[in-house]
Amino acid sequence: MRTLLFTGPGGAGTTTLAAAAAVRAARAGRRVVLLTRQEVPAGTADDGVEVVRVEPQAAFEALWGARAAELAATLPDLGLPPATSVVPLPGAGELAVLSALGGVGPGTDLVVVDGGPLGTGAGLVALPGALRWWLDQAFPARVRVLAAVRTAAVRAGTVRRGAVDLALAAVPELEALLDRLALADPAGTAVWLVGRPRPSAVAALRTATTALAVHGQHPVGVLVRRSPGGGPEDWAGTRAAEQEAALAALADVAPVREVAEAAVEPAGADVLAALLPDLPEPAGQSPELAPERVEGGWRLTLPLPFAEREGVQLTRWEDDLVLTAAGGRRSVRLDALLRRCVVTSGGLADAGTAAARLEVGFAPDPQQWPVDLLAAAAQDPARTREPQDPPQAREPQDPGQTTEPQDPARTTEPHDTGSPDTGPQDRGTE
Repeated sequence: MRTLLFTGPGGAGTTTLAAAAAVRAARAGRRVVLLTRQEVPAGTADDGVEVVRVEPQAAFEALWGARAAELAATLPDLGLPPATSVVPLPGAGELAVLSALGGVGPGTDLVVVDGGPLGTGAGLVALPGALRWWLDQAFPARVRVLAAVRTAAVRAGTVRRGAVDLALAAVPELEALLDRLALADPAGTAVWLVGRPRPSAVAALRTATTALAVHGQHPVGVLVRRSPGGGPEDWAGTRAAEQEAALAALADVAPVREVAEAAVEPAGADVLAALLPDLPEPAGQSPELAPERVEGGWRLTLPLPFAEREGVQLTRWEDDLVLTAAGGRRSVRLDALLRRCVVTSGGLADAGTAAARLEVGFAPDPQQWPVDLLAAAAQDPARTREPQDPPQAREPQDPGQTTEPQDPARTTEPHDTGSPDTGPQDRGTE
């Protein structure tokens, strides 16, 4: 199953173009589901598109109704409100979209997601990773082992079932849902930005591109609704020049496809299908963050198109690099090699351009590397092999587990990426 995600500034026509893409795909013989929180244009479902209107309030009430009775049975003294009186938490809309996306049937060929405004669209891409991070913090290896023991005791009848068991039972369900979502994977999801050729849209779409890159995504194209000419000669000339300049700037973000601006609101399957050409579906490969061998150590490169130095922060916490940019944050798990290294430098190359990237330098940590490997690395870097964990330091084998922080003092302050090289530092310092 492939996914197309559309997002753009308010009023750019994101819902209309998402519906148009769904109609074209359905006419090509694909089984298509359109997820949206908005009213879709008339005729969207005429050619077999399954339109799923996501209602956050209704989704939250359904979730509460499914769990409240069991929770009340375990906590009889706790007065729980009925589903019709529950106030949804902030972010319930994005969670409802994710839940609907995870519930799409296996027979579907293509899911078109109307991501709404840019902030919401980027939030949808980031949300699965954020939920996984919180699961890892709340249920590290030690807690999961204890939870498995308790679950077995509850099933055997030696321990009475309680509220904590409801939470433990929900974890596998949430992890199964997250396993079905590929919004941050370019191999499974193609992101299309929508906008108008105006300077404000250029700035907004550049920022959105940076926010997507924080989570490993990138736009495959920009759909631009260009206003027709007309009006007083001076006005029309000025407007046309502004649009041409904006189109040239948007081409740095991703390939631009112009969409004709209709005189009236599009309605009907034929009109919708005529708005867009056939859009390519995701066909790329999942990006791999692989360190590059350089003199004195290794370098890890993280693409951050259009990022500026003052807007980027980098910290290291335990075995993770924590990257903050464009209002988003991602915790990147280091591989086994870099986990045994110290961060020696960090800098943003080609800041403010489409080629902007964060380059992080690493060097072997003498406390983590055997002496013979350190000597071999100094004499012949090409022959350096990855150090092996001693038996007592091996990581948990259960996938999805993370190492608990052992010493809060190792949590670091944000690293200033404006400096290309910060010099050697202690482990855990950026």
